[in-house]
Amino acid sequence: MFMRGSLQSYRKVSLESEITVASPHRIIQLMFAGALQRLAQSRYAIEQNDLVNKGIYINKAIGIITGLSNSLNMDAGGQIAKNLSDLYDFMLRKISEANLNNDVKAIDDVCDILRTIKEGWDAIPADKHNISSHAEAR
Repeated sequence: MFMRGSLQSYRKVSLESEITVASPHRIIQLMFAGALQRLAQSRYAIEQNDLVNKGIYINKAIGIITGLSNSLNMDAGGQIAKNLSDLYDFMLRKISEANLNNDVKAIDDVCDILRTIKEGWDAIPADKHNISSHAEAR
């Protein structure tokens, strides 16, 4: 028990340290990874019929995806920002359906979309990382 708590504390401090020095590009990467992790945890909770943790992890995933959506620069991002906004809205609806119906397929669908967006984000060359919003990078 003590070891587990210490490890969780270390991870939390380690992540907070990384965020403090992270570029905006890196923060978005961490948000994608966090959303995917929370969705995997909620999927597992559904499979285990663990409704308490399902709700906790789905709410965390919703919070992260909402944060990604809110970080879009709609003025500078043009059509890319609009498309991403629409995708985030779609994912949020699918996650809500997954929550209501205990639907792992809906979670899988959201993960597929999120992974595709993350792969595109990860492929942005380092010399473009200083751009302030994830919809502006081209």
